[in-house]
Amino acid sequence: MNDNRHLKAIPLGNIDEINLKLREAKGMLDGFAVPLTPEERRNMPKMGEKTVSFVQKAYELAKENDDLRPSFLNMDEFSVDYSDATNLRVLENNARQILDVIDDIIMVAGSESYLAALSFYEYVKILADRDVPRAKAVYEELKKRFPFGRRKSVTGDSAE
Repeated sequence: MNDNRHLKAIPLGNIDEINLKLREAKGMLDGFAVPLTPEERRNMPKMGEKTVSFVQKAYELAKENDDLRPSFLNMDEFSVDYSDATNLRVLENNARQILDVIDDIIMVAGSESYLAALSFYEYVKILADRDVPRAKAVYEELKKRFPFGRRKSVTGDSAE
């Protein structure tokens, strides 16, 4: 346990404030949301890193060459789609960075919590084996919740 890297608790006030700001940001996007089904997501052509420059050049050329634009191509709609698809990438990048920070904190804090719990569990188990008062009750309570719990043996009997 000497290698604990997560040493400072994030104040609940900070977490509450972050949640409020995230809800505000989500609220600012709610009127523009276009919910997709998993099937729609799977089947939709996607503009990714490799197609951004193609879309950008096609948009610029379509704007400049209205005589070459097909009549069914609505340039106002193309402008709205292109603008949001490109401008939201900055928000996506910032959101991913925030999510990565949160994920890393959760990973380290969770791992260290789990290791501390395992240390306590193993120590209480030793104390229970030595008939230290209350240790058996604490051990039995934790044993019920231990993630690997009771395993079935080959004969079907419960085993620890």
